[in-house]
Parts: sequence; structure tokens; C-alpha cells
Amino acid sequence: MTSKEIVIKLIRLNSAINEQLMLALKPFGISIQQFNVLRILRGQKGVAANLFTVQEKMVNKMSNTTRIIDKLIDKSFVERIICKENRRKIELFITDEGLSFLKQVDPVIEQTEAKMTKNLSANEKQEIMTLLNKLNKN
Repeated sequence: MTSKEIVIKLIRLNSAINEQLMLALKPFGISIQQFNVLRILRGQKGVAANLFTVQEKMVNKMSNTTRIIDKLIDKSFVERIICKENRRKIELFITDEGLSFLKQVDPVIEQTEAKMTKNLSANEKQEIMTLLNKLNKN
């Protein structure tokens, strides 16, 4: 198998995974990127995050993070606080509504992920992670 074939296979697999996740999230009215931001903010465990922190942790770094956060604020899932001492500094927090929303969505996403990987043994999952980590070092 050539490098080109491997890259094409990975791109196709990425597309298929994204499609499955989008379908799972569609009934909840959020995108994969919005879901990703909510998980990032939940992972902060109550500690403020700024836009840079969220962008660094985003799965898709090409996303318009500000627009995504604005949509989550409109849904009352995220709160944005502007620092009084430095108006350029913005702090982001997940709201109780956002945490409650994730409790509803998490099982659906976990089921979707399990379905996508059901044909793999625990050893095969570990082997894939090892290989993907090797590829990621480039």
C-alpha cells in the first residue's frame, strides 16, 4: 500500500466518522464543532477558558471559534464574561444548561462511537491508537 492510498483511506474514514457524528448530533440541533467546544469547556471544570485555550484544544482548528461560541451563548450553553480590568480579555464558561445538555448527548455519542468501533478488539483499538500517534508526530 502506498502513502497516497493510506492518506486517501484516512481522509475517507474521517469523512465517514464525521458523517456518523453529525447524524447523531442532528436531533439535538448542534454541530460537531459546537459539541467539541462544550466538551472543552466542561473539561475546564469551572476554570475560565479564553478563546485561545478553546482554539488550541479544538479538533478542527480551521473552525470559526468565535462564531461557534456565539451560537452556544445564544442557546444559553456558554457564558462569556468580559474582564473589567482588560476589556480585551474574555472568559468563557459552560453553563448549567450546557452541562445538562451534554448529559443528554453524551450517551448518544458514546453509542455512536461504540458502533463505529464494534468490529475491533481491545488490542486492535490499542494498535490503531499507537499507529495514529506515530502518524501524528509528523
